[in-house]
Amino acid sequence: MQKNNIEKIIEIAKKTIVLEAESISNLVNYIDKSFAEVVNKIFESTGRVIITGIGKSAIIGNKIVASLNSTGTPAIFMHAADAIHGDLGIVQKDDVVICLSKSGNTPEIKVLIPLIKNNGNLLVAIVGDENSFLAKSADYVLLTTVDSEACPNNLAPTSSTTAQLVMGDALMLALLQMRGFTAKDFARFHPGGSLGKKLYLRVDDIYIQNAKPKVKPNDNITKVISEITGKRLGATAVVDENDMMLGIITDGDLRRMLEKYPSEFINLKAKDIMSDKPKMVEKDCLAINALSVIKANNISQVVVVEDNKYLGIVHMHDLMREGIV
Repeated sequence: MQKNNIEKIIEIAKKTIVLEAESISNLVNYIDKSFAEVVNKIFESTGRVIITGIGKSAIIGNKIVASLNSTGTPAIFMHAADAIHGDLGIVQKDDVVICLSKSGNTPEIKVLIPLIKNNGNLLVAIVGDENSFLAKSADYVLLTTVDSEACPNNLAPTSSTTAQLVMGDALMLALLQMRGFTAKDFARFHPGGSLGKKLYLRVDDIYIQNAKPKVKPNDNITKVISEITGKRLGATAVVDENDMMLGIITDGDLRRMLEKYPSEFINLKAKDIMSDKPKMVEKDCLAINALSVIKANNISQVVVVEDNKYLGIVHMHDLMREGIV
């Protein structure tokens, strides 16, 4: 690939980013009393948010719907073309309808808007042209006007769809804060994937899936090695008769003792090798907090306890498997 070609590609990409960034920054000029009133109307509504559009605006609409649903505002996407062929039944009496369009003058929009108005729904326009059919028909207008698309021909939706996306995010975040949406709420709506797991997964959901290596203080080195090797967690707890924690022995401890006492190693007992200050977490500890303990102490596993009673071990590999790391 020629050097000039590489430089040209980089130049195009940087120009695109700059143009779209300028379009987004200009949106602050359109955040006004109407925006605040729209947020209040949605917040006070007993219905849902119905978002509609066509073409690239429809794709952006789907994303806004997903963001609203995941942060406590019930929302449904209704494609503008499908709406005028039967899907208008999605819209219920108390729903707030948001229509996205750059021009506000597409044929489907012109057919759909009077139907929504006749139904008595509040209509919000996220539109690029304040003089368009959509803007003049809407109860509230949120302008997403851009000077031009990043496309050199000013044709491919780029800056305009980015502006729509950001306006949708602004609505979502304003509603989120009005609802007092918390991390616990977020976890409730995002139980799958790493984001949700970081907010709700606890160590007692993990350790029960593992073996439970443990030895008594006077158990010999053979027993210790057998527990560490057989249970495959890189360590074993040292406990008393009631399973109360006394210490921990890791495979690293074994290697260090073998180097220090090569001739006496076979005669050592668990109490001779163990660390009496194991890193422990309570069973209701969040997995993400257990990870912090592991990282802070540069270790591979942490002991799970309940009031110092040994329950099990959570290994770094467990957290990686769950997508916490």
